[in-house]
Amino acid sequence: MAGDKETLLSMGFDSTRVEWALKATGNRGLQPAMDHIIEHEGQPIPDLSGVSEQPSGGGAMDVDGDDEDTEALRSLGVVAGNAVEAKSIKCSECGKIFKNTALANFHAEKSGHDQFEESTEEIKPLTEEEKKEKLEELRQKMASKRALKAIEDAKESKITEALRRKAGKDMGKIKEDMQLKEALKEAEAKKREKIADAKAKAAVKAQIEADKKTRAEKFAREKAIRDGQPVVDASASAGPSRPAAAEVASKDFKETRLQIRMSTGGQPYTTTLSSEAPLREVAEFLAGQLLTVDVDTVSFAQHFPRKTFTREDFSKTLKDLGLTPSAVLIATP
Repeated sequence: MAGDKETLLSMGFDSTRVEWALKATGNRGLQPAMDHIIEHEGQPIPDLSGVSEQPSGGGAMDVDGDDEDTEALRSLGVVAGNAVEAKSIKCSECGKIFKNTALANFHAEKSGHDQFEESTEEIKPLTEEEKKEKLEELRQKMASKRALKAIEDAKESKITEALRRKAGKDMGKIKEDMQLKEALKEAEAKKREKIADAKAKAAVKAQIEADKKTRAEKFAREKAIRDGQPVVDASASAGPSRPAAAEVASKDFKETRLQIRMSTGGQPYTTTLSSEAPLREVAEFLAGQLLTVDVDTVSFAQHFPRKTFTREDFSKTLKDLGLTPSAVLIATP
């Protein structure tokens, strides 16, 4: 309707959006068009040729007389039963009156009222003052809806930001926990390595002391034989005491730390194997490090105490060969 369109344009709405609202509501009046504009605010305007127009009359609440006899009488200029012609439609539940059935239908959809009747009361056109009041009312309603939407948007934005920050904090905590676990694991590994090194050094030191004692006893026996003096068995005189190296070897070490040096020179290779592993596993480890080493031909020797391992020793465990808890081997390809 031209009057509704001018009113909506005077409120500052876009002309295309006004045409969309009027067409979508079937030109049922200012209020339905206003509700449509507010409801679809911010949405893109579709092609108006594809917008279906709603009928301006008829429907579930169509109370315009559709009786065929009454319609025939009216076409002849006669009103049946001296009835007074209806000027409007009235809601029996709230008392509001409407100019046509389209507006009555719209009211029924919005309020849920379903009791209507014809009324002889004619809806007078709005005065200029009433138009201004209506316009101001619509503006206030629109401003209220916009303010409410802004509040809801702000709440939603606040919740989204809180969730984002919480997710960031959770990820940061997980990262810190992982770094702490890695640091503890690394510190524990260094601690075990230091303990193993200390045990290895103690074993080597004990072996050196045992070798010194053995050489001293041998020198004393040889000197006694040269001087014609009786030979004293140092091991018997020592009683139940055992060499430090034997005492270390008697302990139950589950792992053996080995340092393997090549007789041809080069960098040493270090590995840790089970004390129950055979010497052949040492050969297999070394063959995996050097292409020049063959498991079936490589040989091993020890400087302290001086010993060369035979092929039969390859089936013996490192514990049985006295290599626990640590030892240095010389490998010959």
